[in-house]
Amino acid sequence: MGSYAEEQILPASVAVSVPPSIDPNVAASIMLKGMTAHSLLRRCFKVERGHTVLVHAAAGGVGSILCQWANALGATVIGTVSNEAKAAQAAEDGCHHVIIYTQEDFVTSIDKITSGKGVNVVYDSVGKDTFQGSLSCLSPRGYMVSFGQSSGSPDPVPLSALAAKSLFLTRPSLFQYTATRDELLEAAGEVFANVASGILRVRVNHTYPLSEAARAHADLENRKTSGSVVLVPDAN
Repeated sequence: MGSYAEEQILPASVAVSVPPSIDPNVAASIMLKGMTAHSLLRRCFKVERGHTVLVHAAAGGVGSILCQWANALGATVIGTVSNEAKAAQAAEDGCHHVIIYTQEDFVTSIDKITSGKGVNVVYDSVGKDTFQGSLSCLSPRGYMVSFGQSSGSPDPVPLSALAAKSLFLTRPSLFQYTATRDELLEAAGEVFANVASGILRVRVNHTYPLSEAARAHADLENRKTSGSVVLVPDAN
């Protein structure tokens, strides 16, 4: 999953076959993000019909997949984004309610959307800027799933902060959820099945020959890309 090489030596136990129906570029783009979403939605907290979920950075790589998948599972999906363009993408990806956090306070908005009930689970990859607000948005016995910290590490949380609503807090790592061969194949299999059925869509907007990896990095640094970027091994 992710490599700057045409070939790689690795144990057979961690190799996963890509189904013939899945485009290799799509597989390269969605494998890690999709299995991360699987661990979050099906293992950390099992999202089911009737749940209300909050996804921060809803237009991001993992966020986009979380929204699509949670919607397909029958949940009400609330997403936060930074601007109108990302709001449109989040809505396209299955968000029932999109909050532009640069224009409105997401805690206040979620209180209104849920009529004060809060959400069952928060998927937070932002960290410091959203952590305390995310805890405030949870319903009693809600789950706070912190899987990233793009804005920095959250401040330490005293256990007493969880007690008032009997909240659960977890900081998962994908590789603890794909530790066995069976777990790995289950996660990858569900991702590929959802891609094949159209539940999950990945935007592979840019491909570069592996020999032009430097140009790909330059375009990323200069914000010339959107969606997934895939390096394709050069034809021999």
